[in-house]
Amino acid sequence: MTHTGLSRQSHATPRRKVLISGAGIAGPALAFWLNRYGFAVTVVEKAGAPRGAGYPVDVRGTALEVVRRMGILPRLRDAHIDTRRLTFLDGDGREVASVDPHAVTGGAAGRDLEVRRGDLADALHTAVRDDVEFLFDDSIDMLDPSDHGVDVAFHGGGTRTFDMVFGADGLHSRTRELLFGPEERFHHHLGYCFAVFTLRNTFGLSHETVMWNVPGRAAALYAVGDDDEVHALLNFARPRPPSDALRNPRAQRALLAEVFADAGWEVPGMLAALRDADDLFFDGVGQIRMPRWSSGRVALVGDAAYAPSFLTGQGSSLALVGAYMLAASLADRDHTAGFAAYERHTREFVTLNQQRVGDGDASLFPTTARALERRNDMLRALKTTPPAKERPAHSALTLPDFPPLT
Repeated sequence: MTHTGLSRQSHATPRRKVLISGAGIAGPALAFWLNRYGFAVTVVEKAGAPRGAGYPVDVRGTALEVVRRMGILPRLRDAHIDTRRLTFLDGDGREVASVDPHAVTGGAAGRDLEVRRGDLADALHTAVRDDVEFLFDDSIDMLDPSDHGVDVAFHGGGTRTFDMVFGADGLHSRTRELLFGPEERFHHHLGYCFAVFTLRNTFGLSHETVMWNVPGRAAALYAVGDDDEVHALLNFARPRPPSDALRNPRAQRALLAEVFADAGWEVPGMLAALRDADDLFFDGVGQIRMPRWSSGRVALVGDAAYAPSFLTGQGSSLALVGAYMLAASLADRDHTAGFAAYERHTREFVTLNQQRVGDGDASLFPTTARALERRNDMLRALKTTPPAKERPAHSALTLPDFPPLT
């Protein structure tokens, strides 16, 4: 277990001690705001260090105000990925349409951010690492809540007691499982599986994404700049998640090879690169929908509570906004009133963003020939980026002012 960080603050009154499980996006963001208001924060993370790399993510709408208030917006602006073109191909590899990415995603050029996930995670960790305690290479093994606190047993050994515990440990949250039960109760499969990994950029791609589609299957190459590597995406329709493959990399590779065996374009080369890829991430496409996000002195935030799926492009933004709202709700309240305020003021925003996927038949990944042709007709009609419009899902929440320190 690796310890890093010590709080520099001193307080005349005892500080409420809290534990956050997860040092991805939601965890460090929550740690920043809770520390800002005087909590004694510990973050536990099963990885041995902050996780770098990862697929690019979006920061939009209300989340932009969160990172501005954190003081990391200039750094993220410097890390912004300027994707200039999104090209769609048919099953034979012929161009269907080449469009401005904002015309498809609904983003706002010049305002929204797209950054490597590792760059966002590093900016968040850097903003808080000197003020909170980080326990890397460890995780929560057991939770024992009471009226007076939460006793936590760590996988690496030892126990500690906290006033509150927060699960920011992602879609497959261990914290959620310990308090609320199996993931199957809250996970809603949206009809797809996907894999992402990196491979050498032998395609001459720069600042662009190229996507190949046939009904029920898609493959994409995403060049975030002039790097020597590109991100690869393989996405396919699956009515039920392949439970036998979700935790078995060998089975994942075999399934992808089977599903895309007859695919054209660059897919054979992508499958060849997949065999040796050391950064494969495979999962079902799903959302977490829960009737409540807290129990006693334990609350969930980010994907652990309300993963919207990558189809919305709002996972990181919801994590940032949720972390801010949770901390602001607790700043001058006890856990009971604070958790209630967190849900009361945040749930509508979460629901609006989750609803962006409809029933799961995402417009970018049609499952039938007719739906694919309708999508292609829509793409051909996009000659220029439409004028900026109000984006109720991205920007539907106005952040409350963070309570001043006392």
